[in-house]
Amino acid sequence: MKYRKKPVVIDARKWSGSAASAVPIINWILDEGGTARYHEAERRGQTSYRPDDVQIIPEHIQIDTLEGTMRADVGDYIIQGVEREFYPCKPDIFDKSYEMVE
Repeated sequence: MKYRKKPVVIDARKWSGSAASAVPIINWILDEGGTARYHEAERRGQTSYRPDDVQIIPEHIQIDTLEGTMRADVGDYIIQGVEREFYPCKPDIFDKSYEMVE
């Protein structure tokens, strides 16, 4: 059997990166009863003698979703779903699933 996704209108914001651009997104999530946190980029591991051990974790927003904590990277969309829940969505999936209505 095949199914078609019902048309729904969602609210979404695209995160362009940086702490300054994360603030309005996080405030939006918090104002709507969600939970989110901004994390700056960081380096983990030894850098003095083993550069291969370095792990770079890019800046991101952590969002508590119905499925657990998820990470929104720079360029991702943050969506408020039909149950008023929040979750990140990669741009390519967003573009295939949604079109602007206003």
